[in-house]
Amino acid sequence: MPLKLEIVTPERQVFSDMVDHVVLPTEEGGEIDVLPGHIPLVTMIEPGELRFFRNQSPESIAIDKGFIEVIGDEVRVLTEAAIEVNQIDASQLEDARQEAERALTEAQEKGEDPAVLEELETRARFAVVQKIVSESKRG
Repeated sequence: MPLKLEIVTPERQVFSDMVDHVVLPTEEGGEIDVLPGHIPLVTMIEPGELRFFRNQSPESIAIDKGFIEVIGDEVRVLTEAAIEVNQIDASQLEDARQEAERALTEAQEKGEDPAVLEELETRARFAVVQKIVSESKRG
């Protein structure tokens, strides 16, 4: 029996489909593998690579921090940002990271609103996550 996997960011639904199982990084420092029949679960997830399998074929999505909710055979991932690995433009990642970090430094020096700082931190962190996941898939 497959799982229904949904990955949602504040901007959009990134993914919604049936999968065999899901592997993702948790805040506790390890990965969890969610299979059909998994116990109900709500936990925090860490930035990194979310892998899912369809017909035993692996696929990957780079995710930022967030939460996972498992109820029955439904897995919902609520994350700050997510992008399918095949959509990552590796040539622009380093520039994006440097720009986000520069903007963050300037905002901190100006004493910007904490919400602005959080958004800039998220952009910088997610650029790093994309680079790591992208390089591991090319590696």
